[in-house]
Amino acid sequence: MAKSLRPAYQEYINDSNTLGILVMEEPKLSRFDGIVLIVVSDSDQPSQVEHYEIEGRIIAVNVITEGLLMEWIGVSGYDSIIEWIIYGEKVFERDDFIQNLKEQARDLPQTKRDLLKTMVFGRLMKSYDEAKGLYESSQYKDANNKMFYSLYHLARLAVIENGYYPEMAIWNQVKQIDLEIYKLYEEFIEGNEPIEKRIQLMIIAMDHVISSRAKVAVKHLLDVMEKNTAWSFADLAESQAIMPYRLHLTDIVSYLAEKDVIETILEKTSDADMYKRKYILKQENVNDIC
Repeated sequence: MAKSLRPAYQEYINDSNTLGILVMEEPKLSRFDGIVLIVVSDSDQPSQVEHYEIEGRIIAVNVITEGLLMEWIGVSGYDSIIEWIIYGEKVFERDDFIQNLKEQARDLPQTKRDLLKTMVFGRLMKSYDEAKGLYESSQYKDANNKMFYSLYHLARLAVIENGYYPEMAIWNQVKQIDLEIYKLYEEFIEGNEPIEKRIQLMIIAMDHVISSRAKVAVKHLLDVMEKNTAWSFADLAESQAIMPYRLHLTDIVSYLAEKDVIETILEKTSDADMYKRKYILKQENVNDIC
């Protein structure tokens, strides 16, 4: 198919601004018959998408700058991009760009891994707290939905822990690398118990799994907190390093304080009855991350 789609990308091959071109033939998780990914060094529009029809086949042509692409595969959770890079057919590259891109997509560096783990852990805690809250208020169907998303984020966390980028077919990945999480998922979706009982059992199981993985999952945040003595929440939220997961910082910090991973210090204010909460990394955790 790649050659038959050449009219969709030919002009970019002749453009010195083009770094590489990939073609996905008949992608399974897409409405299109083919996807073309064109990476350029620079453009007034960082991302452009056009739809074409070639010999009755509908093709999506995605043109993206190198900078935005690296952002997407770095922290955005745009799983389809990873699949396009890994499984797409190279039809053009300049200076081994596509080859290097494929190698990068298959190997998640430790520094980026730590950041992604903390980001996903924040999403996990938010959906999990919502699942428990809905369960406790007897809203079982909504709790069931939130629990499903909690398992999804847990699956993504497991994949990242093992050094891979999550793909769209996440459970196929998890089945190969973390049977504990995969079995939790199977028990949840295939269990014969009443919905409220399944959620109750899953809360018990998830409490254990999350607790056992929390400290490793939030290493990025603990590394940031090590650089100061005590942090107010506002100071921590304004730290540039945690911007990628700032929206879920409350969920993460609240959980870590509850589980005694970080210590809470009460600081006096002008009101005798009010104290500002500050958070400090416990000494044993400083030793863990050194």
